[in-house]
Amino acid sequence: MADPVIFAPDKGAYIRTNAWLAAAAMAGAMIVLWLIGNPYVWTGAPAGLAAIGIRAWYLASEELVANWEMSGTTLTGPGGRSVPLNQITAVNIMGSFVQVVTKSGDKHLIKYQSDPAATKAAIERAIP
Repeated sequence: MADPVIFAPDKGAYIRTNAWLAAAAMAGAMIVLWLIGNPYVWTGAPAGLAAIGIRAWYLASEELVANWEMSGTTLTGPGGRSVPLNQITAVNIMGSFVQVVTKSGDKHLIKYQSDPAATKAAIERAIP
């Protein structure tokens, strides 16, 4: 029996993903303020940055330890998630995330992968 493959979140991918999210939040907040006629549109930038920064800091302790493990027959994730490999119908890349779709329509995210293409390829090679 082969050793299990561990898909661990990458801190660099976590930071990059949240930086992009912060940029979008900053722009979005500024656009909303501009649309409602607020004369202090610039305040949306620090508000968006603070919102995402605090969220990223708060969730880091959970997200950066959420490992997925692939054995010969099963993909097991945090919170008791378990996906038999023979039930996987699609593996998609979404930024630094890898989405696993099952025959029943369930979707699971393997988050913050440093090389999502490699994670996808490893899972697809293991699907019977």
